[in-house]
Amino acid sequence: MPVYKKVDKNFFKKWSAEMAYVLGFFAADGYITLNKRGANFWCIQITDKALLQQIKKTVQAEHKISVRTKVQDQKNLYRLQIGSKEMCDDLRLLGFAERKTNNMTIPHIPMNYFSHFVRGYFDGDGNVWSGRVHKDRKKPSRMLMTMFTSGSARFLQELHGRLLLSVVEGGYIYTAKQGYSRLQFATGDSLKLYDFMYNQQDSLPRGLFLKRKKKVFEKYVAAVSKAFSRCTRREYTEAYYSPSRLRL
Repeated sequence: MPVYKKVDKNFFKKWSAEMAYVLGFFAADGYITLNKRGANFWCIQITDKALLQQIKKTVQAEHKISVRTKVQDQKNLYRLQIGSKEMCDDLRLLGFAERKTNNMTIPHIPMNYFSHFVRGYFDGDGNVWSGRVHKDRKKPSRMLMTMFTSGSARFLQELHGRLLLSVVEGGYIYTAKQGYSRLQFATGDSLKLYDFMYNQQDSLPRGLFLKRKKKVFEKYVAAVSKAFSRCTRREYTEAYYSPSRLRL
């Protein structure tokens, strides 16, 4: 007989900061599958075990986290698989059915939870980079770039549209020959995304963010703040979202 393990089956029924984050992460690194008997499972598979443990705790699951041992230079993959037709049906109602990779769309997300959804997706299929450009110059500039990747160009178009309403001013999407699409933002909009994802008035749900990605933003902001210490108040105001004005 199958062993039934506890989980909060109502988790995806009502919006909350935690639900929005997990849904965003599921949109990036999750999937629904049916076994040979027709049982429904939703799964998240990632390389960061600590974050997956936090997600498991958030959905109040008793399920074990399995591991696929790394091969050569690859990292271990950790998987949380939860059997629940009710939860899978809720995910389908939110727009995330089987084989969602190439045809995802963004569900209607209340604006006060949108930042958590974006952070969840960013932690799953996003990246942030900071480094110096124009290294041949006497004083190279430091740049910050934020990216979201998806097999669904439509998903990124909808994400970009929502962000343009109240968060960013630019950004562009390109589709690679391999078939995936990427939404990219330069320095000014990357700083706005940092504020949006991490510095909202309500506190971050405990443990529901990837520390290593957040640290890239924080390191850049620290460098900007150091440069700002040499600015007048007016220069500070003008330069925060236009760091190209500064030499970092």
